[in-house]
Amino acid sequence: MIVINLDVMLAKRKMTLSELSDQVGITLSNMSILKTGKVRALRISTLDSICRILDCTPGDILEYRPGDQESE
Repeated sequence: MIVINLDVMLAKRKMTLSELSDQVGITLSNMSILKTGKVRALRISTLDSICRILDCTPGDILEYRPGDQESE
């Protein structure tokens, strides 16, 4: 299972989800779906923007946990 650690990076950077969504250029509702891990797809360009703004790597945001699969 892929886990999204966006809330951790936002806390480390002392940034709100709203601020990030404004800077990335996607809606707050879509950013919230990403933050909660309910997203089904993520554009590489969006991930690139998030990493640039938060000064982090994709590995800081995305984590793989084997064996923790949700049923589809």
